[in-house]
This record gives sequence, C-alpha cells and structure tokens, in this order.
Amino acid sequence: MENKEAYLGAAEAAIASALKLGARLAEAYICNSKELKIEVREGRVETMKLAANRGLGLRVVSDQRTGFSFSTNLSPPGVKEAAEQALANCRITAPDPYLQLPPPGDFYPNPDIYDPSIGEAAIEQKIDLAKSMEDAAKSFDPRVKIIESSTYLDEEEEVTIVSNLGLKLSYRGAYCGVYLALTAEEGGDSQTGFALDLNLKYQALKPEEVGREAAGRAVRMLGAGPVTTRKVAVVLDPYVATGFLGLISPSLTADAVQKGRSLFAGKTGTKVASDLITIIDDGTLPGGVASAPFDGEGVTTSRTPLIEGGVLHGYLHNTYTAAKDGVRSTGNGVRNSFKGTPEVGVTNIFIEPGPTRAARLLAETDCGIYITEVMGMHTANPISGDFSVGVAGLLIEKGCLTRPVRGMALGGNIREFLTGVEAVGNDLRFYGGRGSPTLKISEMTLGGQ
Repeated sequence: MENKEAYLGAAEAAIASALKLGARLAEAYICNSKELKIEVREGRVETMKLAANRGLGLRVVSDQRTGFSFSTNLSPPGVKEAAEQALANCRITAPDPYLQLPPPGDFYPNPDIYDPSIGEAAIEQKIDLAKSMEDAAKSFDPRVKIIESSTYLDEEEEVTIVSNLGLKLSYRGAYCGVYLALTAEEGGDSQTGFALDLNLKYQALKPEEVGREAAGRAVRMLGAGPVTTRKVAVVLDPYVATGFLGLISPSLTADAVQKGRSLFAGKTGTKVASDLITIIDDGTLPGGVASAPFDGEGVTTSRTPLIEGGVLHGYLHNTYTAAKDGVRSTGNGVRNSFKGTPEVGVTNIFIEPGPTRAARLLAETDCGIYITEVMGMHTANPISGDFSVGVAGLLIEKGCLTRPVRGMALGGNIREFLTGVEAVGNDLRFYGGRGSPTLKISEMTLGGQ
C-alpha cells in the first residue's frame, strides 16, 4: 500500500480543480485495494489470483445538480481531467434540492479492522490453510468424494475521503477467509455441502472446523427424499435464516422506501414482526467484516436498531435520503468501489440472538422440519414480500432430527414469516456482513408429493 499522504494530496488536488471549475461542493474518494484468492483441489493449487485496484471517484454539486467521474490516474493531469469530466456531467443532470455533502463528524470510532498478519503471512502458509481444510473434510467421512473448491481469500483496502466542507479522513482495513464446497456420495446418491469462515484476524481462522462442517452438511443429507404436503413448525438453521434476512434487508433502506419498493414503507412505529425479533445494522461491530470508522461519504458509522421487539423503528440512510426525509444519515452510504457514488446499503446487519439453545429449540419441536438449504431465494418479491422457494433439510419428530428430506417447496409472505417466529436461538452466526441465530416459525405450509 502506498503512503496515505500521497492519496490525501491527490484528493485535495481533485477538490481544488473542481472548485476552480465552478463546483460549489466537491468530494474525492480514493480506494486502493488488493485481493488474493487461492483454490486448492486434491492437495494441489489449481488457481491463484492476485489483483490490485486503485482509483479516485470525484463527486461534485453545482446549481443543485450533481456530477460524478472516476479515474485510475492519480497524477496531476489525471486528477484535473477527472474534475473536468465531473463538471461536464454535472451540467447535464436534473436539478435536485436534496443534493448535499456531509460535514465532518464530531467523533469517529476506531474499530480494530486491520490485522497486519493477513498481509505478512507467506503464500505457502495460506495454501496450507486451504489444504488442511480439504484434508479435514476427506478424513471426516469416506463418503466425501469430490472437493469442488477449497479456497483461501483475503482483501486489504485503504480508503481516503476529502471534501471542501472540511472532511479529511482515511482508514485501512483487511479481512481473510476460507471456504469449502464438496460432494458426498453413497449408493448412487450425491449431496453437496459447504462451509465458510470470514474473519478480521488471520490467526482466528479455523480451516479444519470448516472442513468438518462442510463434510457433515453433505453426509447428513445422503438418502434424502420427498415428503407429503403438510403444515408444520419450521426451524431455520443460521445460514438459511441469514438468507431470509438478506431478502428483508433491502426493504429496510430509505432508498427503497422513497422509491416505493419496500414492504416496510409507512410502517415505522408499528408491529411488523414477532416480539422476539430485533434486527440491527452496526457499522461499528467488533469483529464485523463490514465495520469501519466512517461510511463511503465520510459519515460516522453507527449502531442502528431497525426492528426492535417486533416494532419497526426506522430505515437506513445515506446523506441524500436523510435530506429527503429531514433526518440524519445513519452512516450507511456504501460504495462498492471508487467507480460509483454512495448508495444506501447495509454494514453488519443481524438478528439479535435469543435466550434459547438451538438444541433445546429442536427438542421442544414435536413435529417439524429443520431447513438447512434454500433454492430460489432470488425469485422472492421484495415489495410484496411473497416468496416460494425450494428447501431441503431434516425432519424433526418428537424433538429429534430423523431422516433427510428434499424436493419440497416452502411458500408464504415475509410479513407472516416475521410475525410467526416463536423462538430465537442463542447461536448468532455471521456469514460475511449478515448474521442470524436459529429461528423457529410456529407453522408454515411445506409443499411435497
């Protein structure tokens, strides 16, 4: 990574050029990142990818119009050209009274998001992590036959934001992870399994545990068959519950609400879920892979309760949506890269854990299904909340997990899903920036044969 002073200098030069060309407000965002991905198969490195990306995004406001441009050339001529392009784009956009840039914050948190060990560890060590994950999966059960991908990955980034309103910010962050996908086979039947572990600390990675988990998920589904249509209690494992949270979370952004694309529009202060459901977005969460001191436009990140005790408290905002609603930004101006402007997005979003152990939650279910896999979540309607997905899992009979089942359909509405939650486990688990504990829904219709 280059010296942050060089990035500050380039950002300040971009701001100066934009103001000289007539901008009233100007913001420069610089991101320098590098990414490593190693895939191992049968004990040998199959692919290794090392990519670096660096550039500047320049946003300007003039006469209630906004313009944006980006450049990978941070030299004085490159920065000047970016400013000229941003102003040219500004002249052809429609006026909007809510366009503004945020002022500097009074305080910025200092999350522990950079572990130098990630970058310092030798490539050979990272390859060994992927190999050990593969070995653990194979030794777990002889029915594990095919390793689809045993992957190590890490990413490091340095972010700088400067504006003519006094912002002059930077931070450095990194994360690493391991991921395994495999297939188990027996008697002509094959089932897939996966597991992953993303972490801010290199030494905290547990590749052997990931290998055993992926193998266990595949092996337990061998021999799975269909069941008849029924109404039963449904228990979602944390990964599946996190998938449903991913379906819900876009509707909790003010951008979706203002565009009429949210099933939660106009519901603030009302009951939208079971008393047991609390959903929080927290950009300051210790250990969160999406934690940072500030968002993609320099607003302090924060912990934002969205649904608390089943009641909708509010929505996630960036500076623009906050101005439209007359509120403050929640620090959710998220950028995927320097090539785009800040959109409203989640950071570390999760369903708060409850008091019940997952094992007890299953033991207290007389008849139901423990869902471990969902297919077709992308087909759900985020506006109406209607969904119909394929599911697989294990039957629950008299409090015990019995035989594996698949080839079923689960349909319903997200509102009914949320209000039907009757138990929340204490086993909160994150999958990247989203997380959930085990959830139990009192009754849902399971379509079978």
